[in-house]
Amino acid sequence: MQGRLCTGPLRRREFMRIGTLALGGLTLPQLLARRTEAGAAVEPDTSVILFWMWGGPSQFETWDMKPDAPAEIRGPLKPIPTVVPGMDICEYMPKQAQRADRFSLIRSLHHEMSAHNDGSIEVLTGKTPSVPDPTSQARSEHPDFGMIAAWRRGLRSDGIPQYVGLQKAPFMTNPGYLGVSHRAFETGDPSVTNFSPGNLTLATGIDNSRLDHRRSLVNQFDRMRTDIDCLESLGGVDRFRSAAFTMLTSNRVVDAFDISKESTETRDRYGRHRWGQSCLLARRLAEAGSAVINIDATAPNDTTKNFSWDDHAGAFHLDYAQRERLPQMDEALCALIDDIYDRGLDKKVLLIACGEFGRTPNVTHAPKNFSDQIGLGRDHWPHAFSALISGGGLRMGQVVGETNARGEHPVRDRVTPQDLLATVYAHLGIDFSQSVKDLSGRPIPILPHGSPIAQLL
Repeated sequence: MQGRLCTGPLRRREFMRIGTLALGGLTLPQLLARRTEAGAAVEPDTSVILFWMWGGPSQFETWDMKPDAPAEIRGPLKPIPTVVPGMDICEYMPKQAQRADRFSLIRSLHHEMSAHNDGSIEVLTGKTPSVPDPTSQARSEHPDFGMIAAWRRGLRSDGIPQYVGLQKAPFMTNPGYLGVSHRAFETGDPSVTNFSPGNLTLATGIDNSRLDHRRSLVNQFDRMRTDIDCLESLGGVDRFRSAAFTMLTSNRVVDAFDISKESTETRDRYGRHRWGQSCLLARRLAEAGSAVINIDATAPNDTTKNFSWDDHAGAFHLDYAQRERLPQMDEALCALIDDIYDRGLDKKVLLIACGEFGRTPNVTHAPKNFSDQIGLGRDHWPHAFSALISGGGLRMGQVVGETNARGEHPVRDRVTPQDLLATVYAHLGIDFSQSVKDLSGRPIPILPHGSPIAQLL
């Protein structure tokens, strides 16, 4: 009703001030407007969940074991058979062994980037860094596939973010010429007590100390949801301001992030740890419509000595580290795989578990590691590494590719990161042959080369 005054707690100026504060100077209407600059918003029904094992998980101690190789190559762990004949995996992953017909393994991934950030950029963006940085300080010149998906799909009418980082997004990738509005929404750790969807913030690169009053801010958002009728007082606001209000007051957004709605039994089945609850929240977000959910499969180094997958001898011991990591990963991934299939999501949701590269064929030794143990590890090796793939309407229960007897390089069905990303983009309904214009107006291909992995189709 025109001219009607809202007597509730929300005022238009307060609403706009909240939007500006939360996004570090970029108002929420401006954010949403930028997210639709690429064209009309579309809402396809497919999602990708990436279990991002930063640090470079060892293929020899996960999915491409070499039990017949000499001891200095095969390492300390033993393989176990799976329900798929010929697909043996590490002994610390018994749940995966029982579900191997619901996933496929790629054993022939490879590239040339031997530093963490360079390898991550190669795998996540499909672009080779123009100037490799062996110190692992590199930041990407191009957006990662989650940013591309957020740009290409545009704003959802229900406010669900297209790209989410659980617990954080990859730190070495930047949206660059797409604009900061296409960064992932970061959630924090969903395994903490009283985790709240109100903790969702945009990863704009601003100092989060500027959000000291975030709890108060969230309370104001909660008040806003109870005063929907005040929207009428905004009068002539354009569709982006209305969309901003919808995003901030959307019960659908709040519900998607409210992991407490899951039963105790379900939460226990995923595991009451960082990776388990992240996989559960990822499933909720995929069901709600997020395009890409990136799970940070590392842990704070104040909670475990085995906080990443970077298994140098001076840092970890392969056996002790995998004995801690792999059962948690096994529990979390298998609960997610079960839900993908049992809930009829196996065509909608594509799950990928991998890191930026693999580890060297020969084990190395150190007199002491981070845990004051004797160190046993492997160094960086981009020439051969593995990934687990589940769902996405793809062919499961198979091994794609093969490495030589020493695990040094692929000898059959070689797969590049670009091929993996082409498979991802095809699942998301994104034409990866198209280009994006950079800030100078130069067209940059979404993928410079690569084809969907034929064996999975």
